[in-house]
Amino acid sequence: MVKSWEQLEELQPTVLSMLKNSLVKNRVAHAYLLEGIRGTGKREIALLLTKSLFCESIIDQYKPCEECNNCRRINHGNHPDVHMIEPDGLSIKVEQIRSLQVEFSKKGLESSKKVYLLVHADKMSVSASNSLLKFLEEPNPGTVAFLLTEQSQKILPTILSRCQILTFHPLSPQVMIKQLVENGVEPHKAPLLAQLTNSLDEALKLNVDEWFAQAQKIVVKLYEVLKKNPLEAMVTLQTEWFPHFKEKEQIHRGLELLLLIFKDLLYIQLDKQEQIVFREENGRLQQFALQTSGRRISDQMSAILDAKRRLERNMNPQLMMEQLVLKLQEGSSFV
Repeated sequence: MVKSWEQLEELQPTVLSMLKNSLVKNRVAHAYLLEGIRGTGKREIALLLTKSLFCESIIDQYKPCEECNNCRRINHGNHPDVHMIEPDGLSIKVEQIRSLQVEFSKKGLESSKKVYLLVHADKMSVSASNSLLKFLEEPNPGTVAFLLTEQSQKILPTILSRCQILTFHPLSPQVMIKQLVENGVEPHKAPLLAQLTNSLDEALKLNVDEWFAQAQKIVVKLYEVLKKNPLEAMVTLQTEWFPHFKEKEQIHRGLELLLLIFKDLLYIQLDKQEQIVFREENGRLQQFALQTSGRRISDQMSAILDAKRRLERNMNPQLMMEQLVLKLQEGSSFV
């Protein structure tokens, strides 16, 4: 989905302001490093600036028109002077960088400009990084590079020193909720999705994902049986949780959902109703919040966060969940 300058400016106002000034003053750097977590608009903004550089009918000295031949070809990924490099398997290999260098040693097919985007630049092999470094040290005239990364600490300091670094901040939940509703997500579902991911595309996929819809039901049920007896909670783990949450990433998602239930209980106790994300469960959560204490909820949230850490350290997922359920039930007379 192609986003306009105005839409992206709402997501990353500081970055767009800097780029606007560079374009208006004709001071575009030869290399930019775009760093930030997934879903913050790095690729979209790199392509936006690329269109600004090639646009045949630029608006106000910085906005691409989105309608000229160059803008359309960049949007469709087939402009001959714009190249995108992504990991080949697990890494960006030296052959990919060398091939890029050969390509860029040639004259631009349609103009004196050439742009390349390195997606997941932190995944360059050592030899690829060294090869790119030489490329950055002696840039061809009219060449602009965009290095996109979620982990800038993994990139050679010598490469970082040759780039203008643009830091992309996480989207605020309010902005994310607004974007989701504008894209057809029901208002009562948007707050939960906005808490789980910073990526609009991922949130939209989750919204129509049957596995995710079922995951929410199982997590709510697990919370409810936690309030009853240890046996019923263990039965729910065996019959519903383990068959559904199989992969490590799925288990993390389940723990995130469980954590959000306890956050909602805390928000209810603090009279911050607007921050509740399990909107469809609001009535029942109001009742549950009356039956516990803020201290107890904090302890339970800490137990879930500890379980996520243990899962990351490759603890057996079944043992981890069984221990977590017992921990969450401690002091269950005041759960």
